[in-house]
Amino acid sequence: MLSSTRPRRNRRLAAATAGIASLGLLLGACSGDADEPAGEETAAEEDGGASTDEEITLTVATFNNFGYTDELLAQYEDEHPNVTVEHTTAAQAEDARTNLSTKLAAGGEGLADIEAVEVDWLSEFMQYPDLFAEMPAIDGRWVDWKVEQATTPDGKLIGYGTDIGPEAICYRSDLLEAAGLPSEREEVAEWIGGDSATWESYFDAGKEYVDASGNAWFDGAVATYQGMINQVEAAYEDPETGEPKDLASNTEVKDLYDQVITAAVDDNLSAGLEQWGDDWSAGFQNDAFATMLCPSWMTGPIEQNAGGVEGWDIADVFPGGGGNWGGSFLTVPASGDNVEAAQELADWLTSPEVQTQAFVEAGTFPSQIEAQESDEVQSFVNDFMSEAPAGAIFSSRAQAIDGAVYKGPHYFSIHQEVQNGINRVDLNGEDPEESWETSVSSVNELGL
Repeated sequence: MLSSTRPRRNRRLAAATAGIASLGLLLGACSGDADEPAGEETAAEEDGGASTDEEITLTVATFNNFGYTDELLAQYEDEHPNVTVEHTTAAQAEDARTNLSTKLAAGGEGLADIEAVEVDWLSEFMQYPDLFAEMPAIDGRWVDWKVEQATTPDGKLIGYGTDIGPEAICYRSDLLEAAGLPSEREEVAEWIGGDSATWESYFDAGKEYVDASGNAWFDGAVATYQGMINQVEAAYEDPETGEPKDLASNTEVKDLYDQVITAAVDDNLSAGLEQWGDDWSAGFQNDAFATMLCPSWMTGPIEQNAGGVEGWDIADVFPGGGGNWGGSFLTVPASGDNVEAAQELADWLTSPEVQTQAFVEAGTFPSQIEAQESDEVQSFVNDFMSEAPAGAIFSSRAQAIDGAVYKGPHYFSIHQEVQNGINRVDLNGEDPEESWETSVSSVNELGL
């Protein structure tokens, strides 16, 4: 554990004015007093400084599947007999984001002691660092770029990293074999392009499959676009100023939009499914598509949805080289009643040992250096994914990541409108250019 050198201060943040709609206004209205910043709480001393004999309950709010099983949390309770841990899981990340922003705006009442934040919307909340307790630095635990993502310009760390999302290609070997195409994981990787794989080579392989099978190549255009945009160094905002780029003249984004729409619709590569929807879930049972972009954490949802279906596998390849999709952080709202104890639990939950267990449970690839290098991760085999050496594959994919791309405070809002535009075409058959213009107008109406 870490030493505590400053007194704990508990205070409720001022409530925001009711009825304000935008996230920036909501959070800005309750960002705390400038002369009394929150976030001075630290983790417990090594002898258990934050831990007392007082019986307390710590709440942890995550989304999707972080790998935090009841058995895992019971370990913490065994080591801290006065602590009860209650874990709630939102069905989707967007639900968790809405809950966090709304309750922060109301002064923090009703928030969990630990709130998980996904990287795509972390930057929104980093504009209001006083709403979060400062997390004491733990040198050498994480890959550098993971720590940088959660560090404010003035050096305040507001979250401890959980996982990262190195991307590979997950695929149905049985469907490829039935189409007379390569199906062994090494062959598939080479067929898609190997070390020189590009989006064009991935889509070209898809055309071969569609021609041979009449079936879709990937699940949906938005999911595929996500992997493409995650390779753009600064997609929607200027990293020097944080200001949004003009979407109407953003040729880098428009080119990717055109490329994925052409592949999805003109070349019939998409199954036209929106991730996390009921049709998408059912698609795993209905052989709706043969491949999908696969950050490490996606192996968990695949197994959940494709239970009883044999043939899923993982190819150690990704178009454009390396890519990171997702990854999250554990934050401690400054309004909580048990800030130091929450920091201590967040420390434990993001330790290399625990994140190794989470990876084995849910496929959430650890951001902790020691965990990545552990024998347990390196030798991990995913039985459901045709006994693929998932630990070695995602370690290889992680090494191909150059670092974090820039996602500023407006990233989530702009990205959502571009995704909406892609969905209008892929799911509803709208004209691509008209849909793009609608997205441009929608971004302009945000008034960013």
